[in-house]
Amino acid sequence: MDNQLSATEKNLLLKIARESIIDHITKEGKPVLDISSQELLTMRGCFVTIKHKGTLRGCIGQFTSDKPLYQLVQEMAIAAARHDPRFHPMTVKDLHDFDLEISILSPLKRVESINEIEVGVHGLYIVKNSYRGVLLPQVAREYGWDRDTFLSQTCLKAGLDKDAWKEDADIHIFSAQIIRDK
Repeated sequence: MDNQLSATEKNLLLKIARESIIDHITKEGKPVLDISSQELLTMRGCFVTIKHKGTLRGCIGQFTSDKPLYQLVQEMAIAAARHDPRFHPMTVKDLHDFDLEISILSPLKRVESINEIEVGVHGLYIVKNSYRGVLLPQVAREYGWDRDTFLSQTCLKAGLDKDAWKEDADIHIFSAQIIRDK
């Protein structure tokens, strides 16, 4: 993936995400930022993942953005903390122990053959009819999945049958620069 972020930029994005969540929940007000990094001012998609003791606590993102990366990270961090429908919204008591992971995304690429999918390198976005499912590249690696399992799990996440990818589904891949705070 092009445009790799520096250690300073990574740390700043993690700080922005963490402070945005804390400030939103405690109602302390959004931090005022003076961003000068060109990489953080580019329009790129991202996902923000929150974990509590290694367990998923929230994950929300967008593939594209019409705002600078640092602003999208801010918004997705708050959305992951408060609006992921799979979890109750984080409260003040949840702020003492959580880890962050930010995935900075490459553009989506539609695949012609599943052989283009590199497990652990690519994330998947599957579209079939009105169903959509996405799994980040690190998910397959964390669970030790092979390509078929990764495809099936993405279909299941979309609410489809596990073999729905085999017929009339649009399969897209993307890569991600992953930033973890712990």
